[in-house]
Amino acid sequence: MTRPVTDNEMGRFLRDRREATSPAAVGLPAGARRRTPGLRRAEVATLAGLSAEYLTRLEQGRDRHPSPEVLNALATALRFSSADRAHLRYLGKANAGVICPAGTAPATDVRPTVRALLDRLEPGPAAVLNRLSDVLAATTGYERLTRPVGLLDGHRPNLVRYVLADPRARTTYPDWDRVADHYVAQLKSEVRRGDPAAADLADDLTVLVGPEFTDRMAALSGLPERTGVERMVHPEAGGLRLAYEVLDLPDADEQRLIVHLPADAATAAALDRLTGRRPGALRAV
Repeated sequence: MTRPVTDNEMGRFLRDRREATSPAAVGLPAGARRRTPGLRRAEVATLAGLSAEYLTRLEQGRDRHPSPEVLNALATALRFSSADRAHLRYLGKANAGVICPAGTAPATDVRPTVRALLDRLEPGPAAVLNRLSDVLAATTGYERLTRPVGLLDGHRPNLVRYVLADPRARTTYPDWDRVADHYVAQLKSEVRRGDPAAADLADDLTVLVGPEFTDRMAALSGLPERTGVERMVHPEAGGLRLAYEVLDLPDADEQRLIVHLPADAATAAALDRLTGRRPGALRAV
């Protein structure tokens, strides 16, 4: 089965960021009326010390082996953040074919110290995920938050599969499109690494979900968000606003910890009622 991944990720990432960058953001005058959004290729090429023809080849995928120096020049010209720079470097390595497929299965076990950390986070909702977004361990606060909406159904609950393939997710997340983009971006980052388990999950979702998954896989070029605020509708607690932080766990087989905190006083009170804790046990951030 054909994998829903485009073959010019780096070129499209550069073009998307060029078109999304205003002249003012890089210290250039807006000038006359522009036929295209953002910066012209010639402007970026000048800022980066490259030729416009070479930048055209990069964006169109006709040159797939830019040097680290060229990538650095483009990242500087476009005012990339450190995360954007890391992503551009990763795409450059992927284009060059130097990223080896993962040889190990996704982790299924959580070490005792991480479980002890989860205990310390009670009654807050928190969970440990592996690189496929399987839920490996969770606080009781997370279980009480997510079990009623069906997220923990099945032998090995998976956040990507739930959000994309379970119709209940659209009711659970009022901002479903944004949440779907987040988890598809996470999966796509693993597919690009050559992870066979991630590719198998992508194949499943291609069949189960269709265009709403494959179009996202073809379109998204960025990184998943690591922090933000997520809206959720709970059958018992009602509407919630949850701030979240995603933290990588070192030396833990590519596991990450996701922690939810109430983003307002109403959500804090609702979570206290949901977990059976005294009012004020959780405080809004």
